[in-house]
Amino acid sequence: MKETIARYIEEIKAAHIENFKDRAAEVEQFRVRFLGRKGVMNELFEKFKALPNDQKKEMGIALNELKAAALAKVEEFKNFVEEKMDVDNTHDLTLPADFLQQGSRHVLSVTMNEIAEIFARIGFTVEESVEIEDDWHLFSALNFPPDHPARDMQDTFFVEKEEGKQEIALRTHTSSVQVRVMETHKPPIRIIAPGRVFRNEAISARAHCIFHQVEALYVDKKVTFADLKQTLLYFAKEMFGEQTQIRLRPSYFPFTEPSAEMDISCNICGGKGCNICKGTGWLEILGCGMVDPNVLEACGIDSKEYTGFALGMGVERMAMLKYQIRDLRLYFENDLRFLHQFDNII
Repeated sequence: MKETIARYIEEIKAAHIENFKDRAAEVEQFRVRFLGRKGVMNELFEKFKALPNDQKKEMGIALNELKAAALAKVEEFKNFVEEKMDVDNTHDLTLPADFLQQGSRHVLSVTMNEIAEIFARIGFTVEESVEIEDDWHLFSALNFPPDHPARDMQDTFFVEKEEGKQEIALRTHTSSVQVRVMETHKPPIRIIAPGRVFRNEAISARAHCIFHQVEALYVDKKVTFADLKQTLLYFAKEMFGEQTQIRLRPSYFPFTEPSAEMDISCNICGGKGCNICKGTGWLEILGCGMVDPNVLEACGIDSKEYTGFALGMGVERMAMLKYQIRDLRLYFENDLRFLHQFDNII
C-alpha cells in the first residue's frame, strides 16, 4: 500500500494542465478520480481500515500527504481554467491590436487660449460672465440708441421682450462683461472677455448663429489711441508672425469714439493679393476704439479722469485666417476628419 500511495503522489506531481485538451472537463475527471466517492482516496481509506494497528500511523500520514497533494493540484488546475476563461471571454488574442484614439482640444479652444496667452503677457486678465443678459448690460450701458438694429428681433435672440419690462436676451457680444467689470472694479482695469455669443443670423459658410468672441478693455489715466495701436501691432505679430503689418480704417461702434477696423497683411500671400484677401493684400480681423465717455459714466467711472480703449475679435475668424478654414459650419459639425487635422497644434 505504501508503494501504491507513493506512485499516486508521483502521478499527481507529474500532471500538467497543458496536456489536457478539454481542460475544464479533464480537470473535473482528475478530481473525481482522486477525490470522488468512488475515487482513489476512498478506495485507499477502505484498505486502511483493514490494516494492523501498528501500520496505521505510518499509512495515515502517507494518505494525508496524498490527499493534500490531490487537493492542491485540483485547486491549481481550477484557478488556471478560471483565469483562462476570463481572458478568453473578454479578449480575442487573434485580433490585431486596437489603438485607442486620444482626444484633443477643439481648434476654437486652441485659438481662444492662444489669444488669451498673448494678452496675458502684457498684463491682461481673463473675465467671464453670464450668457443671458439684460438690456442694460447688453445695450443701454454701451450707448446703443433705442432704435439701434441690434435691439430688433431679427438680429437678437430675446428671452423676454415685453413692453414696460426689462428685456432679456442671449448676449450678442462679450462687451456686456466689460460693463459688469467696470461697474464693480475701480481703474486701472485691464481685462479680456472670451466667450460664446449669439445672433439671429442664417447659417452659412461665412456666418453662424453661434460664435465666439474675445474682447479686451483697458481703462486707466492717460490711455491714448497710441496705446491701442501699439497693443494691436503687438497682438498681430504674436498671433500671425513677426512679418505681419496692420492698418486702421475709420469705423463706427456705439460704445467707442473714435472707432476703427483693423486689417492685417494677408498671411497667405504676404500682402501680394490672393483669393483669400480678394486681391487687396489685407484681411479684416477686428474692431476697436477709445471707450466712449458716455459708457464710462454709465458704469460709474469719471470720464474726465480716466480714458480707455476696447477691441473685439471673432475667434472663428481668427482660426479661419490662421489655419485656412473655408467654412464656419465645420466648427460645429463634430466631424472627426476635420477635428483630427488640428491634433498637432496643441
